[in-house]
Amino acid sequence: MKFKRYLLITKPGIIFGNLIAVAGGYFLAAQGHIDLMLLLSTVIGLSLVVASGCVLNNCIDRDIDQHMERTRDRVLVTGKISLKAALAHGLVLGIAGFSLLWFETTGLATVLAAVGYVVYVGFYSLWLKRSSEYGTLVGSLSGAMPPVVGYCAVTGQFDTGAAVLLLIFCLWQMPHSYAIAIFRLNDYKAAGIPVLPVKRGINATKLQIVLYILAFSGASLLLNLTGFAGYGYLLIALLVSAWWLVIALSGYRAVDDRLWARKLFAFSIVAISALSLMMSIDFQVVPGTSLVALL
Repeated sequence: MKFKRYLLITKPGIIFGNLIAVAGGYFLAAQGHIDLMLLLSTVIGLSLVVASGCVLNNCIDRDIDQHMERTRDRVLVTGKISLKAALAHGLVLGIAGFSLLWFETTGLATVLAAVGYVVYVGFYSLWLKRSSEYGTLVGSLSGAMPPVVGYCAVTGQFDTGAAVLLLIFCLWQMPHSYAIAIFRLNDYKAAGIPVLPVKRGINATKLQIVLYILAFSGASLLLNLTGFAGYGYLLIALLVSAWWLVIALSGYRAVDDRLWARKLFAFSIVAISALSLMMSIDFQVVPGTSLVALL
């Protein structure tokens, strides 16, 4: 029972989603040459880092979690785990994760993981989530780091492929997060969290969702256009982007915005999982060119 409490505070669902993304970035960069130890070190190391960030997020949010229906039963709210124990748990996970990345992958991958960690825990959780509607935008940077970490664990450099991955996953985060904010709108209002639908309304959020999906659609094609992924990837990218856009536009006719937002959210997971899978199996062998070198 105690193990389950310490597991739940790490948000396993978020960890699993990041596993798919980091694997996609790794396989895209590996181009068929798989180093099993490097893969395992990257996946496990980043999972531990993500788990640490989620634990600290739970520690920071314990006051607002009690006002939200979906979070009021979290172990820090109910007192099943003390704040001191949770902080120690998060610290140990973080040290283990960063150590594994540092010693078994690349310095760049470790630094990028640290950037994502600081953005999520510091800029997003401690500050912008509570004070600005732009917290979602800043938080999208941390959510986009896993595939880039997986990619750079192989290449050791931040090249065009890494930049495209960062762009794709940043843009994907926005409609994904806005969908959550709409179907959890009452929770966010109760907790006083200034997400976009709370500050500007659902209709304004629907427009932003459509615009971000259009931008995501263009970005997702770049992996093919820049020569990193093949035509199988391109076909899937076109299909999932088009269908996600159709769902987004259907929101203007929706009778129940919450049900529509849940559908949009569910398909966002399908979309990014499909892209991660296709970039893993339909990669192209390209010469790596560091963006830093180009600059």
